[in-house]
Amino acid sequence: MPSRPSPIALNPASPSSSIFKKKSYTAMSTAASYLSAVSEADARARKHGGTPASTPALSMSSSLTSSSEDTVLDESNVDFTDGLSFPRVPPTSEQVFTTVHSEFGHCANEDYRYTSQHRKGVPYKSIPEQDPPYYILLTTYLSYILVICLGHLRDFLGKRFRPASYRHLLPWNGYAALNSDFDSFYTRRLKLRIDDCFSHPVTGVPGRTIMLLDRYSPDYNKTMVLTGTRTRALNISSYNYLGFAQGSGPCADAVEKCIERYGVAAGGSRLQGGTLDLHLQAEALVARFLGTEDALICSMGFATNSTIIPAVVGKGCLVISDELNHASIRFGVRLSGANVRMFKHNDMKALEELLREVISQGQPKTHRPWKKIMLIVEGLYSMEGTMANLPAIMELKKKYKFYLFVDEAHSIGALGPRGRGVTDYFGIDRRSVDILMGTFTKSFGAAGGYIAGSKAIVNRLRLQGHSGIYAEAMTPPVLTQTIASMASIMGITLPAEKPSSPSLALLRSSDSTPVIPESEVIPGTAPASALPPWMPLSPSMIDGSDGRNRLRRLAFNTRYLSRGLRKLGFITYGNDDSPIVPLLLFNPGKMAVFSRMMRTRATPIVVVVVAYPATPLVTSRVRFCLSAAHTKEDIDTVLRACDEIGDLLDLKQASGERWPVEEIISRAVELVRMPEVP
Repeated sequence: MPSRPSPIALNPASPSSSIFKKKSYTAMSTAASYLSAVSEADARARKHGGTPASTPALSMSSSLTSSSEDTVLDESNVDFTDGLSFPRVPPTSEQVFTTVHSEFGHCANEDYRYTSQHRKGVPYKSIPEQDPPYYILLTTYLSYILVICLGHLRDFLGKRFRPASYRHLLPWNGYAALNSDFDSFYTRRLKLRIDDCFSHPVTGVPGRTIMLLDRYSPDYNKTMVLTGTRTRALNISSYNYLGFAQGSGPCADAVEKCIERYGVAAGGSRLQGGTLDLHLQAEALVARFLGTEDALICSMGFATNSTIIPAVVGKGCLVISDELNHASIRFGVRLSGANVRMFKHNDMKALEELLREVISQGQPKTHRPWKKIMLIVEGLYSMEGTMANLPAIMELKKKYKFYLFVDEAHSIGALGPRGRGVTDYFGIDRRSVDILMGTFTKSFGAAGGYIAGSKAIVNRLRLQGHSGIYAEAMTPPVLTQTIASMASIMGITLPAEKPSSPSLALLRSSDSTPVIPESEVIPGTAPASALPPWMPLSPSMIDGSDGRNRLRRLAFNTRYLSRGLRKLGFITYGNDDSPIVPLLLFNPGKMAVFSRMMRTRATPIVVVVVAYPATPLVTSRVRFCLSAAHTKEDIDTVLRACDEIGDLLDLKQASGERWPVEEIISRAVELVRMPEVP
């Protein structure tokens, strides 16, 4: 019997015109051409959005030049009133934005800004975790029991009446089963039922909005068939904390220049001909950004932990790990051969008791002293939204003399008044942390990771870390994106022929006084000499205003959504300043319903739902990932959607004072600036 063809072959997508088209931009070299363009923009705004109160400004991107022709998504059938591709209220003549609204939302209201910083003198504490009513827990356990029982019943009957469908799970023709029945049960009987909520294909820039490729399944999620249509949705799922994932702008311009000069690959590992001048510049910039002696970079964030930790600790060493540390940390510790002890998440009392025990008892059996003890924590936990209690950890470090490894994959760039991560947020000297790890994926719109610390440690890790020897070096475009986005946060010091600040004028007033570089006078800025000389620099990059604006927008968005959800009555985890906001769903069946209802609204919203084994069995959740690219109106949309769906799914189980959603929206600024939410 011939094999059945793929459903994709049976249901080919109807031929459609390409979604890409060429847009040619001509420079407006005269006032007449500018006024003509403004007139055309005004006519379009009046046609699609009614009569504006004032003439809309023409928003120009810095990447548009008279000699460039950019490939963009064909938006000929765009809805001008949905608020996704274009703002519902056109900008005024005084408001000129240099970003594409669908990638980085237009928001000129300075009230919608905040500074991410821990209040001095106030002990750190996360939001107390609330337990739901017992009937929620009971129905959650019953749901899992029902699914498991029905799954085993289907397997029992299927193996007897449809053995061909189970051949890959059973020994056959002398071969053992490649996928065992037990190990694949969860995937086949639980995840498969809601698989339409995961791995949804997308296209275009994953910015403030994202373009979904519509699909359906003719066989209960075993296969997915693309329909050929697309849906633009509000993106609350991507790691894009500072909104640098853009298809146009200063960073994209720099990457384009880089590709013209370097191509797209390094062509080797760092120790075998793959080290470019860009690698050296990026490492020096990372060290300067963090205030450490040296830094090294890896081409993958997961590999940064899993290949560097074995080079730091080994047999005879002890690793103390938070119970919720990321899988990359756990994997790296297992490879190292070191002993590992875990403590309850962020419980400083449990940590101190464990330290006393392991120091007094020493190694197992022999009771010899440990070669070294290293504590590994995350700055910001990706599933909980909680921060490491770094002030308390530093006090324990002074008392018990252990080494400290902080994974800032999610906190670097997203926390602190200057975006330097959890150490910046708490005002702790970064040099007091022995090893700082982070990634460029979440806040910088790039990929890869880094290790920063003393020069002695970094030099050893360059040779002993497997990523430097075996892994492909980070590619030039990714390096350039990292350099450009980091420079945007830091600000750039240009070589000036005359003093550019009063402090420098005093320093240079005497000929006998040595000239002090401005990069040393203004802490944290990047000297232009540390950047590639061919990289284009925009005014907002140079003065650091672009980075500051992104940091403050992100801080407002995170506090607004987190506190707004709690005021609606939802149970959430994490810190108010965390860009990750987990909302507890508990029941596994509600995950799929929540995701589908958000995705099928009038304004579609893409979210991430997470369940066991990434979380404990009964704490399934939706994880909102905020971005500086979102506007206040975007958060309003999310709150209204959660309010409606929360009532339908019985998700509002938190105690405390509740506000109506419209009151939350109208009092957003007041809510964000409250020291604490009662």
